[in-house]
Amino acid sequence: MIREADARPLVIGHRGASGYRPEHTASAYELAFALGADAVEPDVVLTRDGVAVVRHENEISGTTDVAEHPEFAERCSTKRIDGHELTGWFTEDFTWAELQTLRARERLPEVRPASRSFDGRFGILRLADVLRIVDEASSASGSLRRAVVELKHVAYYDSIGMPYAEIVAGELASAGWASRPGQLVVESFEKTALSGLRARGVEGSWIYLLEDTGSPADLVAAQGSSAPDYASFLTPSGLASLAGEVDGISLDKATIMPRDVQGSAHRVSDVVSRARAAGLSVFAWTLRAENRFLPRNYRLGRDKSAFGAWEEEFAAILSSGVDGVFADQPDLAVRALELVESRRG
Repeated sequence: MIREADARPLVIGHRGASGYRPEHTASAYELAFALGADAVEPDVVLTRDGVAVVRHENEISGTTDVAEHPEFAERCSTKRIDGHELTGWFTEDFTWAELQTLRARERLPEVRPASRSFDGRFGILRLADVLRIVDEASSASGSLRRAVVELKHVAYYDSIGMPYAEIVAGELASAGWASRPGQLVVESFEKTALSGLRARGVEGSWIYLLEDTGSPADLVAAQGSSAPDYASFLTPSGLASLAGEVDGISLDKATIMPRDVQGSAHRVSDVVSRARAAGLSVFAWTLRAENRFLPRNYRLGRDKSAFGAWEEEFAAILSSGVDGVFADQPDLAVRALELVESRRG
């Protein structure tokens, strides 16, 4: 799956164009393609009646108006998800019909007030709806667009008796996407989730997401304190073992550009070149233009919502050899790619 040396890295609309519209909405996905994205990334969670829907998390109080629906007040609960205790409203406690009554909201209203102006305009989507948008974008552009499907909280869903892989595989098949290895990319922080879906005959590229710190939730659930941490997968032996199981890895940008104790980033590490030498594709997440998300030395002024020196940070990551980047503002990632190409002459 590693791209050819002269091919451009993919620009992936992170939850759509989530820097400009509430994430995981039809408007966000459609805008991402209009702004030049090669792919979009839906996060997949489940409803009580086994429908795959797209939300960043199964807890939805931060991205919908569920808390304002008195008919759902009693469904507020506290659960332990992947080792973390959360209180709120969870998709698995709602049917798809009930979720259709909710409206999406901007997840970061203080940072993205312009996106907040779209609160209440859009509903929740199913995975099938996003795949249809990708198909429409492919038809409109005359070239294949991709879906990078992230599998969320799979071990948790399995633990409560919801067969996550079976449900998602069925929905991909129904949408005609179970056998599109050139268009379908599947990613997860849980390596066992990838193998579970692959075992059900789904054909695609398989990408293991790696945090900058901590350990994978599925391995912690199975092995407890003896579970390996994410960093162990980036050692020579770890990369070699992954090359036999997945097609690539997706890294927190802080792994590619480490930050010092002041929060500044001054160099690109060798992790991308080492992973590619092991035969793995490498993706980076997440490019965001606002000061809040940039290393300290790339910030301009003190307004966290203002755009900083994003072009330089984006360009540094794109120049590291990555095969693709996840971006909240896909148009800016495209502009940074043009900058990189112009510098190469």
